[in-house]
Amino acid sequence: MTDDYLDKVYRLRTDAERRALYDDWAGQYDGDLTAQGYVTPARCAAVVAGSALPKDAPILDMGCGTGLSGRALAAEGFTRIDGADVSTGMMAEARKSGVYARLIDLSGATAPANHYAAVVAAGVIGTGAAPPDVFDQCLDLLSPGGLFCFSFNDHARAVPAYTDRLDAAVTTGKARILAQEMGDHIIGLGSRAMVYLLERQ
Repeated sequence: MTDDYLDKVYRLRTDAERRALYDDWAGQYDGDLTAQGYVTPARCAAVVAGSALPKDAPILDMGCGTGLSGRALAAEGFTRIDGADVSTGMMAEARKSGVYARLIDLSGATAPANHYAAVVAAGVIGTGAAPPDVFDQCLDLLSPGGLFCFSFNDHARAVPAYTDRLDAAVTTGKARILAQEMGDHIIGLGSRAMVYLLERQ
C-alpha cells in the first residue's frame, strides 16, 4: 500500500535502506503515487517549460525514479532527457518509459558536469529521499546560465539542513531564484511543496 511505503520512507536513515525500499517499491510506485495525486513532477515540468529553455536542450532528471518526471518533461515537449538514480529497480521501470536517452546509475557512476542545460529534481531532495548535499551536486553539474528546477516538500522545508543549502547558494551568488511557487505535492495526503527555478551564476 502507498501509505505503508510513504510511512516507511520518512524513517529511512542510510543510503542502503533507501535503495532497498525504492527497489522494492518500484513495481507499484507509479500506480501508488498516481492514485494519490502526485503532481510535483508535472508542476516542475511546467515551470521549466515556462522558461526560455529550448525544447531540444539537454536535461538531466536527477533522481528519476520510475520516470514520472521524465514523462512530464516529455509531455511538455522536451526531447533530450537523461535520467539518474541510485535505485536499479526504479531505473528498470524508467527504462520502459522510453523517454530517456540514457540512464545513469549513481551508485557506481556520476553525471557529467557542464553537459546539461538544466537539471530537474522533482520530489527528490528531502527527508526519506536524497540528502541535502544533492542540492549542491545538482548545481555543480551546471555551467553559468544553466537552470535547476527542484522542489522542497513540507518535510524538507521543516529541516534547516535542506533549506540552508538554498539560502547559501543565493547568498553567496552561486545561484539566483527565477521563480518559486507553493502548491500541491501529493493531493491525497494533503501535502504541499515549493517548486523553485534557479539559474546557475
